[in-house]
Amino acid sequence: MNIIEVPENKKQYLDLLLLADEQESMIDRYLERGTMYALDDNGVRAVCVVTDEGDGILEIKNIATAPEYQGRGYARALVCFVTRQYGEAFEILQVGTGDSPLTIPFYEKCGFKRSHCVKNFFLDNYDHPIFECGRQLTDMVYLRMEMKACRQNTDGST
Repeated sequence: MNIIEVPENKKQYLDLLLLADEQESMIDRYLERGTMYALDDNGVRAVCVVTDEGDGILEIKNIATAPEYQGRGYARALVCFVTRQYGEAFEILQVGTGDSPLTIPFYEKCGFKRSHCVKNFFLDNYDHPIFECGRQLTDMVYLRMEMKACRQNTDGST
């Protein structure tokens, strides 16, 4: 398994990006200003885009694994990579997602804790209803982790 930065031609992975953010115009808002990584394990299996949101906050804007490779730890490996890569430069790692029984538990297992919500985000910013697990997404739920705590957990110190 190898994680590589994708400095250009990021839209070559649009099919994967659309799995996590199903409107291309929304992806366009962050793709070029973000840093993109691809996880290669005998082919690209997952991608991740992170952005500097200022004030010591790094945000995962998109993280997606090809459906046939989901459940194999690739997204978690990308989260761990991001924390190692950026842990010294940022205080907080955050992610915004819909209130979904698929995504919230994943992030919580990775060490994120609920932070705040943006009411009606999906209603106000997408040109069509977004559904996950049969439920329409309305609010953006933000989860955060302190990078300092993450550094301590990954290096064995307390």
